[in-house]
Amino acid sequence: LDGWAFKNNIVIKDHRSLEDRQTAARFLQKKNPLCPVVLDTMENLSSSKYAALPERLYLLQGGKVIYKGGPGPWNYHPQEIGAILEKLK
Repeated sequence: LDGWAFKNNIVIKDHRSLEDRQTAARFLQKKNPLCPVVLDTMENLSSSKYAALPERLYLLQGGKVIYKGGPGPWNYHPQEIGAILEKLK
C-alpha cells in the first residue's frame, strides 16, 4: 500500500451525489466523532473557499470568519487562535 496507513480508518467511496455525501455524514455521525461532521456541496464550494492545503486555521463566530491564519507549515500559528479564544472568554 502506498501513502499513509492509519488504524481504524473508515473507507468511504467517492461521492457521486449530494445524497451520497449525506449518507456518509450520517454514517460518520453514528461513530460519535470528537468533532462536528459537515458536508460540502457537490461543487466543493467550502473546500475552494476555505482550502486547507497547506493546513490553515480559521476561527468562526456567529457564522463569520473572525480569524484566518496563514498557510502552513511556516505561517501556521495555533497560539494565535489560543490568544483570541482567551480574549473571547
